[in-house]
Amino acid sequence: MEPGRLLILDDDPAIGRTIERIARGAGLEARFTDDPAAFFDAVDAWDPTHIAIDLVMPRMDGVEVLTRLATRGSRARIIITSGVDHRVLDAAGRSAVEHGLEIAGVLSKPFSAKALRSLLQAAPSAAGPGGSAARLAADGGRASVEDLRAAIERRELRLVFQPQVDCASGALAGFEALVRWQHPRHGLLLPEQFVPLAEAHGLIDALTEQVTEQALAWFAATFGAAPARAAGEEAPSLAMNLSARTLEDESFVERILARCEAHGVAPARLILELTETSAMEDPVKSLDVLTRLRMKGFQLSIDDFGTGFSSMLQLVRLPFSEIKVDKSFVMTAGRSEESRTVVKSIVELGHSLGLRSIAEGVEDAATLGYLRGIGCDLAQGYHIARPMPGEAVADWLARRSPRGGAD
Repeated sequence: MEPGRLLILDDDPAIGRTIERIARGAGLEARFTDDPAAFFDAVDAWDPTHIAIDLVMPRMDGVEVLTRLATRGSRARIIITSGVDHRVLDAAGRSAVEHGLEIAGVLSKPFSAKALRSLLQAAPSAAGPGGSAARLAADGGRASVEDLRAAIERRELRLVFQPQVDCASGALAGFEALVRWQHPRHGLLLPEQFVPLAEAHGLIDALTEQVTEQALAWFAATFGAAPARAAGEEAPSLAMNLSARTLEDESFVERILARCEAHGVAPARLILELTETSAMEDPVKSLDVLTRLRMKGFQLSIDDFGTGFSSMLQLVRLPFSEIKVDKSFVMTAGRSEESRTVVKSIVELGHSLGLRSIAEGVEDAATLGYLRGIGCDLAQGYHIARPMPGEAVADWLARRSPRGGAD
């Protein structure tokens, strides 16, 4: 396997050379420069797999460098270093992710060789922020509406399922169904790459129907027989995402209810997730549709909670039964006191309103332990399991950790 290549931009030669030595000791090729022009020449000519950037530099600050890397479609895994306040450091990391870059991590100076090596040697996240979706966009991969229409007609959309577990006991709570599209030219496409296309061209209803049918068929075949479970342990649930456009269709309630009845799945075992912004598209109609869904027994989850300005309004106004803490806070909880405060506040707010809380983006045992300690109800993330095809679930269940950790 070809060794990784680390390119370092830092205005302090002593630190730059130190990072260079640590990287070489970890088996990577490494180059250091303190000149932004030379840095970008090396980005183009050397195509580094990793980049380490100091935030505070006299000729060009790190945020400017990150912005330029994004416009060039950089595929490198980026490590941000600085001696600035950790809140500024975290903000720079979030800004880079919003630009579609792959952030390996942020390191506050002074940092240890061990901390740097762990970021250099960590496996890339294929589906996380700045992962395959951002890379495909950088490659210019764009699916057409004709491609999507044909894929729906040929039933080429496929589902993967990510487990959700009880934080306290580690018991399986359910699965979230996630749609994928294996495009013949552009490779694996994630929902953010084709759902907006479906919404804009009147294909979202057909896409939703296909996803719902596939998800319920798998769920009924896998868990419909209600296998023997421990005393007091609930049957697993199935979570699915809803588009804002779906809330405009009043007949959706009857259609999804009919599909549940056809597969023998009780509506109470289905959790329909929607973002707070999607519920604002048509506030009156969404309130009607969501209220009817709850009356029929379906559960409703407000997804990505805390990322929009209308969070509190939507939480009080709409009949949610679950609150989902956004992964941007959960994934940084291990290094950010502010993120931990936000996560704890959301969990406590949900409980005070009688809502179950679930945290997504759990990537290590320490984060799961923290969630358990603050009383979060459920968790999902790579530490528990990556999204998997339906046929792989039985094997995962057979070998999974009883405490809900990674397999």
